Amino acid sequence: MSASHNPISIQGVSLETIAKEFGTPVYVYDGEKITNQILTLKKAFEKVPLKIKYATKALTNISILKLVKRAGGEVDAVSLEEVKICLEAGYEGKDVMYTPSGVSMDEIKEVVGLGAMINLDSISILEQFGQTFGDSIPVCIRINPHIMAGGNAKISVGHIASKFGISIQQLDEILEVVARYQMKVTGLHLHTGSDILDAEVFLKGGNVLFDAAMKFPDLKFLDFGGGFKVGYKEGDVVTDIMAVGNRVSEAFLEFCEKYGRDLELWLEPGKFVVSESGYLLVEANVVKKTPQITFVGVNSGLNHLIRPMMYDAYHGIYNVSNPYGKPATYNVVGYICETDTIAAGRAIEEVRRGDILAIKNAGAYGISMASNYNSRLRPAEVLVWEGKAQLIRKREEFQDLIRNQVILDI
Repeated sequence: MSASHNPISIQGVSLETIAKEFGTPVYVYDGEKITNQILTLKKAFEKVPLKIKYATKALTNISILKLVKRAGGEVDAVSLEEVKICLEAGYEGKDVMYTPSGVSMDEIKEVVGLGAMINLDSISILEQFGQTFGDSIPVCIRINPHIMAGGNAKISVGHIASKFGISIQQLDEILEVVARYQMKVTGLHLHTGSDILDAEVFLKGGNVLFDAAMKFPDLKFLDFGGGFKVGYKEGDVVTDIMAVGNRVSEAFLEFCEKYGRDLELWLEPGKFVVSESGYLLVEANVVKKTPQITFVGVNSGLNHLIRPMMYDAYHGIYNVSNPYGKPATYNVVGYICETDTIAAGRAIEEVRRGDILAIKNAGAYGISMASNYNSRLRPAEVLVWEGKAQLIRKREEFQDLIRNQVILDI
């Protein structure tokens, strides 16, 4: 494996130096990559009035959210807590799209009070919202288009068996509720899944939205969700963002002409914005040879990056301590008391005890899905911005584990 593929530095800052300064495990993010991804989307959709609503569930660190804001992005949140974090990062309520699933009306009322755009995805909640607010609060409605899309069944969310959205087959029921309470629907939304490669899926979903939109006279925007596929390994096929932008923009402008006025096109990229910016730096604790397999045991695991175990996701792994070492085949495993395989049968530059390994694509759903399983601590986070590595989250300490326990005198 050539050293050119080994991410030994970010913006000239050595990953090994970062590991020594901040310790391991540690998440490291390339701020320049994040801003460039947003600029790429803007370029691809430059023909239409575009709003980029970064899907905060991918990575909610406040410094990252501020960086997204600096690049001209807004935000999509899926919980009350995410909304509050966005406000802490300097966003106004109007900059936040709130897209919950299965939450109580009490939570929705609290978010209304914070000024976010409300995106509803069930008939029952739509009914409750209409009863409570009538036409006083504009809403968006999430449509399930019954389209199977995405690279993995667990991340395909627009099909008929998905819990997300209101079935397009229930459009008449939606219209009845809206009319009953004179609700003001200013947006329609769909998200079919993740790891979508081409424009055809977006266009197929878009056609569902376009047809439904003709029934709603007060629309201000249509939201196409996200799901653009990023690269995980050399030679991966990724979404051609420029092609998607051109095709979807053309269809959108044709729709606006038919609708009678210009609307905004919203996107909700999450993984696309932050995945490739992030690395999880870990240390090789053990190199364990058996008759058939050589294991590398590292000081991290599914508690810090669950995607390989949850989705069978591929994450590139490189030895930043020995970038010119002769590649050998390893199973990289974590220190959690479970089957905890980060990578199997992987060719990596020769690994020695104490070497620092960089796990790629850890920017999305790394820290945001991390846990304290096995009573392990969650890592620190570091942002490399303008050529400088800066701490943006402290490493947890033991007291953080027991801080909220109420210890009885037994």
